[in-house]
Amino acid sequence: MVWARKDLQRKRSGHDHHRVTFVELFFDLVFVFAITQLSHTLLKHLTPLGVVEAGLLFLAVWWVWIFTCWITNWMDPEQPAVRLLLLVLMLAGLLMSSSLPEAFGERGLMFASAFVAMQVGRSLFMLWALRRHNHGNYVNFLRITAWLGVSGCFWIAGGLSEGGARLGLWALAVAIEFAGPSMGFWTPVLGRSTTADWDVEGGHMAERCGLFVIIALGESILVTGATFADLPMSLPTAAAFVASFAGSVAMWWIYFDAGAEHASQRFAGAADPGRIARLAYTYLHLPIVGGIVVSAVGDELVLAHPVGHMEIKTAAVIVGGPALYLFGDLLFRLVATEKLARSHLAALAVLAVLAVASPAMTPLALTAGVSAVLVIVAGSEAWWFRRVGRQEGSAP
Repeated sequence: MVWARKDLQRKRSGHDHHRVTFVELFFDLVFVFAITQLSHTLLKHLTPLGVVEAGLLFLAVWWVWIFTCWITNWMDPEQPAVRLLLLVLMLAGLLMSSSLPEAFGERGLMFASAFVAMQVGRSLFMLWALRRHNHGNYVNFLRITAWLGVSGCFWIAGGLSEGGARLGLWALAVAIEFAGPSMGFWTPVLGRSTTADWDVEGGHMAERCGLFVIIALGESILVTGATFADLPMSLPTAAAFVASFAGSVAMWWIYFDAGAEHASQRFAGAADPGRIARLAYTYLHLPIVGGIVVSAVGDELVLAHPVGHMEIKTAAVIVGGPALYLFGDLLFRLVATEKLARSHLAALAVLAVLAVASPAMTPLALTAGVSAVLVIVAGSEAWWFRRVGRQEGSAP
């Protein structure tokens, strides 16, 4: 094998972090499509089995994106070879995304093949790029490639199977991939990696994950606008449109107003940024993004039927999406900033009360109540952060 002669790694200096490049943003466009596919798939199959299948596909989509985020944190996307890698991954990602609605049907093998090609192919590229220039990370990727090779066998086997066998094999594949980082990708002979080996640039990774949250929120806004545009104008529909939009804005405010920036600053200056990157950004952003996707499904349901009988599945997504989002943001802040967001705990308690009362409410009333909770959380946190900033004489 001919190893890369040129060092393709990012050149770091001090505590400054590299900006997100245009090719990284271009790469993310594939995942705008993927999130749209996931929300539409969940909407069409809003049953217990459909939720499990959509959840498994969501884990796969997030995993392939966050692994690429780690790669571009280490490698310089302005280098032609790295840029070419991202473009090839985009093509495979487009194939993967287009197969999502039929991943448990006729396009299972297509989905699995595209996913494995992205995961294993990207890791092989890293072995080629790092062999001469970073021995520690090269060994790290030997371990990662071994784990992805094992999980890839189950992905392909699932693509060749049908029904419950496919679901079981893919669930095992996801379990292997998600266990890898927490176990340091332990491999016989090679041992295991430590978080100290994962020397990440905290500011860049925080910005990349924030951009993925924007992608998910963009899907929510897109669903709200597109659904509203196709419906006849009425007062309940207009009220549902405003309530759904207010909920999306509140979720943006909760994440981006001050909490994300505070977490990013602590992340960038952490003694062990690899630990925070693994837990707070790799794992704990899952419920944040997942909650937004579920909320988008709830918005579409309430816009279609704002008044009338409340179905259990409608109440579940209207309340469950924001609850999952707040729970994920609560854990994220706890790990990243070592602060417990008590406003989130209070909001989760109120959402539980709304869930119990939902059979007696219309979808519009429930959505309005949930959005009001989110707006109150956003407003109270904005007030608290600014109060602390004035007391300390600087931004918190």
